[in-house]
Amino acid sequence: MSTETTVSPKILTPDTNAIGKAVWALASGELVAFPTETVYGLGADARNGRAIASIYETKGRPSFNPLIAHVTGIDAAREAGGMFDERAVKLAKAFWPGPLTLVVPCTADCAVHELARAGLDTLALRAPAHPVAQKLLDEFGAPVVAPSANKSGHVSPTRAEHVASDLTEGVSIILDGGPTEVGVESTVVACLPGEPVRLLRPGGVTREEIERVTGEVLGEASEAVQSPGMLAQHYAPRAAVRLNATEIAGGEAWLGFGEIAPLGGRGIAHLNLSPTGDLAEAAANLFAYLRELDALAPTAIAVAAVPDTGLGEAINDRLRRAATR
Repeated sequence: MSTETTVSPKILTPDTNAIGKAVWALASGELVAFPTETVYGLGADARNGRAIASIYETKGRPSFNPLIAHVTGIDAAREAGGMFDERAVKLAKAFWPGPLTLVVPCTADCAVHELARAGLDTLALRAPAHPVAQKLLDEFGAPVVAPSANKSGHVSPTRAEHVASDLTEGVSIILDGGPTEVGVESTVVACLPGEPVRLLRPGGVTREEIERVTGEVLGEASEAVQSPGMLAQHYAPRAAVRLNATEIAGGEAWLGFGEIAPLGGRGIAHLNLSPTGDLAEAAANLFAYLRELDALAPTAIAVAAVPDTGLGEAINDRLRRAATR
């Protein structure tokens, strides 16, 4: 019996040629797995809603939790739309590049797609220390969102072969940077206006190290702050949300899916998450379309039924939260 190990053709040694292929794949909306000093990440262009939807689909992630946007450093983080107060600047200077994620307010023109932010007005940012990650981000020239490169609920990958064995579909390239150094996910800290610095998730940077830099005792997570690794409190429209609707009233706005048109009046506006019934397209459009309709101040947003399969499960989870009062 042969004892040879089969190497996935997706696994590439991260030389200049492979990095170039990975950059091209990201720019084309494909997914690329790459090493960081914590674990391997499943990366997508942070500006591309369809690519971000593919992350949720590939991982089997049960809901649209916020994703971390990876950048080369604080200047790139600001360009991506992160707003850094004095505390956040201190932490970035002390621990970036490294295993610390900062959750900060985001600008109105934030480059990171709403789907990656789960519709929130905050942004999770990290500058990874791994040289392969830094090279990839530098060559790509834009933020890359990247949760751990494994099926949701499975053990996080610390080697390229872990990624290949867990994610057999959906990943174009796996950059092999060897075993990761830290082996646990990044620490997540929130620096939000009017609040103490809060520890949202323990990880590669200790509480004591953070407190030495900030000079204050870390607060604990609360319902007012969200991050990867926590149950997200999603964006809720001001208008009531009516699910599984088949008709629309005069003052309502319609959020459709597929080819079925609503019965009744025309309402005040119509948007369709995906006229062709493409769940990835629907996921990419979800938050932006809800905001667009909500801005019109309708009496309610009537939402057509969305299949509860694949990404539809996450879309419906988001819609149920939006409909809860």
